[in-house]
Amino acid sequence: MSRPVKHSLTLSGHRTSVSLEPEFWAAFRALARGRGRALNDLAAEIDADRGDRGLASAIRVAVLRAAQGLD
Repeated sequence: MSRPVKHSLTLSGHRTSVSLEPEFWAAFRALARGRGRALNDLAAEIDADRGDRGLASAIRVAVLRAAQGLD
């Protein structure tokens, strides 16, 4: 697996950066596309539901859960 790459996202009008491995960025983009959602919108939804978990970790878990058919 590759090293994390930082990208900017806009969540509820606020810019933030998230570092994910390129493989997770690709899977996250595919998940958003498959759900007919903009990447920022899906990230905002994950952000709202992440609890105490960091945003990058929450995105990885969301991607994993989707790959496992849990979401």
